[in-house]
Amino acid sequence: MHLPPPDPALSPVTGCTRAHWEAAADTLLAAVEPYASDDHALYHLPGDRESWSGRLSDGLEGYARTLLLAAFRRDETALERYADGLAAGVSWVWPRIEDRSQPLVEAASIALALRLTRPLLWDRLDDAVRQRAAAWLGDALTAEPWPCNWELFPVTVGGFLESVGHEPEASRKAAERGLERIEQWYVGDGWYTDGEGRAFDYYNGWAMHLYPVLHAWLAGDQDLLARYGGRLKAHLADYARLFGGDGAPMHQGRSLTYRFATTAPLWLGALTGHTPLPAGETRRLASGALKYFLDRGAVDDRGLLTLGWHGPDPAVLQGYSGPASPYWASKGFLGLLLPPDHEVWTAVEQPGPAERADTVTPLAAPNWLLQSTRSDGLVRLHNHGSEDVRYDPYYTRLAYSTATTPSPSYDNSVILGGDPSRTGIEPLGTGDGWAASRHTAGGGARVTSVVLAHGATEVRAHLVSGAQPGTPVRVTGWAARDGARAELAPVLGLDGTLSGTTGQGTTLFVALARLTAEPEPVPLEDTVSVRMAGADAIHVRWNAGPEDRVELDGDTVRVTRLPAEADG
Repeated sequence: MHLPPPDPALSPVTGCTRAHWEAAADTLLAAVEPYASDDHALYHLPGDRESWSGRLSDGLEGYARTLLLAAFRRDETALERYADGLAAGVSWVWPRIEDRSQPLVEAASIALALRLTRPLLWDRLDDAVRQRAAAWLGDALTAEPWPCNWELFPVTVGGFLESVGHEPEASRKAAERGLERIEQWYVGDGWYTDGEGRAFDYYNGWAMHLYPVLHAWLAGDQDLLARYGGRLKAHLADYARLFGGDGAPMHQGRSLTYRFATTAPLWLGALTGHTPLPAGETRRLASGALKYFLDRGAVDDRGLLTLGWHGPDPAVLQGYSGPASPYWASKGFLGLLLPPDHEVWTAVEQPGPAERADTVTPLAAPNWLLQSTRSDGLVRLHNHGSEDVRYDPYYTRLAYSTATTPSPSYDNSVILGGDPSRTGIEPLGTGDGWAASRHTAGGGARVTSVVLAHGATEVRAHLVSGAQPGTPVRVTGWAARDGARAELAPVLGLDGTLSGTTGQGTTLFVALARLTAEPEPVPLEDTVSVRMAGADAIHVRWNAGPEDRVELDGDTVRVTRLPAEADG
């Protein structure tokens, strides 16, 4: 992708300015144009993969998601083509919006784009086309969504239809209904679960916050904006910590092929004035993520976004991923709604959290522990509270990072009796430098786990109960990638192969772990010492750091910070 020269004065970290974002948007829009149908109603992007919704729905997805990009770019020439496609699509091409159908998702992108560009697109359509478009979108008002972020698609459609006077009462009620339903999933501190259970991931930013905040902002509803904007602001205080020093977003959760859609909530906070982040930090984090992917092959030699993470990668795809799915990355261009003279574009870049200091930050709502190191810019997420409704390696591993991907050989796991599963995750709390949980494994045994972190080092303790005596146990650590080195060393209950066996009652297994990109790190065993401190308890003494006493049982984990002179 051809971009302008870097601007080291305005953007000393990434070199990227608004001109780079505009050029990226223009390149992506130009690249998809040859794949439009003759009537411009469908965009059939190349590839041998088809989503489970079928080719027609995939073509609609191509239209809707690239229209969203054209709307953020305010590209009037492109919008003329999409106006032609809209007229054809609502007349005879597009599938109807039905209960839990993919067109409901795409209707939200179309409605949002139409609302954002009303003078440029909607108001220039023939009245008959507007009526047919409103009727097609209107099915979204009564279509039943999947009980997750899909509840927000009728909200977005309803907000647009009410704004243009189409069935205003039904439109308003559809929006209110969707907003009411997501309340059950708000757990506080700016965090939502994506439906029932504890599925915490990027859907918080590119769906659960994006749609309600934009709905309130576009409607000028200050009460709604105060509620949802306040939640967004709280979320961004945590969210900014999920980006590595190289711009990489955290490699966790589903739909990772949307890539720099991860930047949408950053821009949204600046757009609506609900952000704790300085303008220069907002742009640095967002531009860092864009540059991270563009530099690593996210766009192929045709200028198309591929199905994957860096380049093509089927491991990050779901059944609903079709050729045009990556173009939800269009949400990352939300910042182009901000005028060129806005401070988010004119401020000098400021470093993000991972570049400023070594930090270990507990996040109580998802029950995560974020560990970042300034020397290598790596961020690690210790997961003691997130789990999808089905087993998914992108939710259920003990840890994730900005430099690794979950491995097929079960990295960051406790393998009990040959069974690596981790189900029924129950959060047991977070605190200063630690997070804990318990889960079911090995056909019904329970594993109570706690991680303590300081610098780049981790102490991982696992108390196994309910297993037959003599059951083999193996613990695994990080799968190294992108120049990062992984280390795992046994401390208690484990041999040199990180394996052990259960005894009568409960058995404690402890290991040291580290993921680092430092060229010559201090030997792992010199960073911390761990010893038994009673039944199912350990004493942790960090080199030049705090001391902790950790007590585990089947139901609770207690971590006590000790005075510096204490010996346990």
